[in-house]
Amino acid sequence: MTEPGTEPAVRVARFEELTTAQLYALLRLRVDVFVVEQECPYPELDGRDDEPGTEHLWVEVDGAVAATVRILTDPDTMIIGRVATAEGHRGHGYAAVLVREAITRIGGRRIRIGAQAHLEGWYGRFGFVRSGPDYDEDGIRHLPMVREGSV
Repeated sequence: MTEPGTEPAVRVARFEELTTAQLYALLRLRVDVFVVEQECPYPELDGRDDEPGTEHLWVEVDGAVAATVRILTDPDTMIIGRVATAEGHRGHGYAAVLVREAITRIGGRRIRIGAQAHLEGWYGRFGFVRSGPDYDEDGIRHLPMVREGSV
């Protein structure tokens, strides 16, 4: 278990580097968070996990995936998405550690996210700002946000 006040170790792998067990654990967490809690029909299976350049970041606690994010590459921007924390691990800052690591890995490039509307302020603390009107995604109010790059 991560000691209070210490940053957890972030794991990173491209799709082809993931073991079967790691991939299963990451997808299982997404199903638990996005399908069970929000009752949406398999949003985690969007066909982009194995694209070249996609990176999967996660934090493990006691050998189990506690939180995960994904970095996607699009022609003119990067995308941070699929931010998910297991129910029993919320409130420990794992998602914040992963988002900061994703921003660091992306460097000075422009970053887009599709945030749940109630998390606008949370993403704002990382430099993201609203870039358009709210929209519905699987019955949940979202909004587009962007963090402008310096490159």
